[in-house]
Amino acid sequence: MDLLNKIKVFVWSKHFLKHLGLVILAYIVIVSLTIFYLDSYTNHGQHIDVPNLIGRNVNSVKTELEDLDLQYEILDSIYDPSKPEGTIIDQDPDATSLSLVPVKEGRIIRLRVSKKSHLVEMPSLVDKSQRFAESILENRGLNYRIEYRTTSEADGAVLEQFYKGNSVKEGAKIPIGATILLIVGQNDAGAPTEIPDLFGMSLLEAQDMLMQTGNFSMITICADCLSSEDSLAARIESQSPEFLEGFMIPAGSTITVYATKDFGGPIEQEP
Repeated sequence: MDLLNKIKVFVWSKHFLKHLGLVILAYIVIVSLTIFYLDSYTNHGQHIDVPNLIGRNVNSVKTELEDLDLQYEILDSIYDPSKPEGTIIDQDPDATSLSLVPVKEGRIIRLRVSKKSHLVEMPSLVDKSQRFAESILENRGLNYRIEYRTTSEADGAVLEQFYKGNSVKEGAKIPIGATILLIVGQNDAGAPTEIPDLFGMSLLEAQDMLMQTGNFSMITICADCLSSEDSLAARIESQSPEFLEGFMIPAGSTITVYATKDFGGPIEQEP
């Protein structure tokens, strides 16, 4: 009993109550400061709705995100030729309208955007046959254009390969869909040459073009050209073989043109 009485007297003494009050006060102050700091540090109670950025260009969202006190970073660029380059195709976190989850100030929005260029390695096609080279380029998603060069060797084989006017070596990175120029050897002096489009030209203009492009000869048929003045005024309304883009015939071939002095089609004006 004496021990209990002593404890009771001590607990209710001014000295104990004073120190107990100080301990409680210190606890309240520390807890309050901690809560205030955490609220301030974590932006407690702050809610920012994440906008839906899918389908928009990444360059157009920067100002909007900055106004919302949000940041963004591009995680990856994904090859998608169906979309304009820089189109946002994925975001994390999702838009608040979809996820119903807001974020706080300073949150980083991670984006994946589209790109139209997907690089492949350029193969070495020199000394390969034209058909083999075309097949390799097609398999790699590359386009090609053929030009022939008269040579005493390597008939039908690739002599050089170019991209954007420069010689391109094996292993160089080339965008899918790019056009490669192949220089192919041709022993025959009459190397294949694209047929020029003579429609609407005068006979003199056509003859001059045929000589310059492939040393072609020309046969003229003009039923209503009864005089030299008629021939000078006549314009070509058709030709044989007819012009088809990319279609080639051997240089030095003969092209027959059909002209009339009463030409009614458009006449191309020289620049």
